[in-house]
Amino acid sequence: MTDLRSGETLDDLQNGYYILQSENGFRFGMDAVLLADYTQIRPEERVMDLGCGNGILPLLLAARNPEICMTGLELNRDSADLAKRNVAYNHLEEKVLIEQGDIREAVSRFGAASFDVLVTNPPYMIVSHGKVSPNRQIAMARHEVCCTLRELAEAAAGLLRDHGRLYLVHRAFRLAEIMDILREYRLEPKRLRLVHPFADKEANLVLIEALHGGNSRVKVEPPLIIYEKPGVYTEEVKRIYRSGFGGAGQTCGKTSIPEMEGSGETACREN
Repeated sequence: MTDLRSGETLDDLQNGYYILQSENGFRFGMDAVLLADYTQIRPEERVMDLGCGNGILPLLLAARNPEICMTGLELNRDSADLAKRNVAYNHLEEKVLIEQGDIREAVSRFGAASFDVLVTNPPYMIVSHGKVSPNRQIAMARHEVCCTLRELAEAAAGLLRDHGRLYLVHRAFRLAEIMDILREYRLEPKRLRLVHPFADKEANLVLIEALHGGNSRVKVEPPLIIYEKPGVYTEEVKRIYRSGFGGAGQTCGKTSIPEMEGSGETACREN
């Protein structure tokens, strides 16, 4: 039975799962898809998504990791409610738990060193970067109005066991700041990959794997190029979508695959 409410869409992810999304609110973007592909999880590991939004990362990661044991934490009540409904709609209640709450209080709530893997697609902008949306849900997803990058790193360091891993996607222009803050909290970057909309354009996203308490040594991987030419994905991006979605999802006859930010196409992202 479809739990579709007014102002929502039901998108077929083509990986066995569906996602309910707000029609005019914040919808998941390509950055969530890239992060899910970048994240490496072993069957026995406990996983948390910090700022899970509507639950897109738990859905993508559950499709890739059938034995997953995952918690999603989301501050915005409407987003958390939508994530819970997505978990229930896809019958993932035994694998994925959605909790409404503040990342800054996560250690006291869940316990120190209680997770093996953390994933996060945090707000990209500080409050002074651009106009903050009057829509509270969108503002919390795009700007650091409720949790800064530093507060996120502090929470991650507290939640991760020794040598636990943090996976995140962020804007490339903040890379120096990200690296400094991660290392301040003993989250040592171990893998890094820059994402470019086109081969001749500057990177606009960065994917990072950090190891809690790791030694100083980072592997800079080959860049990920999204488009061969306008509207045509590279073979690697096609591979990512095939492995994550099983094909191009459809919603009311239209593709549900989001476009790359900065490509000149309409795009949105999920926190």
